[in-house]
Amino acid sequence: ELRHRASPWQRNLGYPLAMLGLLALTGISVLIVCFHVLELLLDDAAMPRGIQDASLGQVSFSIFGSFGAALQVILIFYLMVSSVVGFYSSPLFTRLLPERQDTPLTKIIGNCVSLLVLSSALPVFSRTLGITRFDLLGDFGRFNWLGNFYIVFLYNMGFAGLTTLCLVKKVSWAVQAELIRAFGEDR
Repeated sequence: ELRHRASPWQRNLGYPLAMLGLLALTGISVLIVCFHVLELLLDDAAMPRGIQDASLGQVSFSIFGSFGAALQVILIFYLMVSSVVGFYSSPLFTRLLPERQDTPLTKIIGNCVSLLVLSSALPVFSRTLGITRFDLLGDFGRFNWLGNFYIVFLYNMGFAGLTTLCLVKKVSWAVQAELIRAFGEDR
């Protein structure tokens, strides 16, 4: 219903640009994680441990300077939004989704707890995937399991593999459905 009410500019330019942006952000995050996996295999310094004696402003946290730092911020924001969307899309938590002017207090508290857990896990998540090396004021790099190569390696491989699988599945099925519809084979 929202698609039918959308303007032609929004349908023909806005939606495709948004889809290309999401594909680009997903592809960039998978690419960064794949490079982090290679770094893990070649260098022990790539482990997401805490940074010792790195004063803020004196050491660049990105090899690409300001552009890389901006890209890290955008990717972390994208991972945050996609985590929340994925959380509320999962079959177990769809009942927790708030309803406009009809949300009981227990559901509001459940949403607050869920968002607090997701936001607390985000720095560790982005640091483990190698998207950023910044500690985000919480000193999250001091967790003992972040020094375990096998856990970090499998976490990165799982993220890269599952994200690529979801991306290929969604894109290829959507393209396949559009081709079937375009050739009139859906009748």
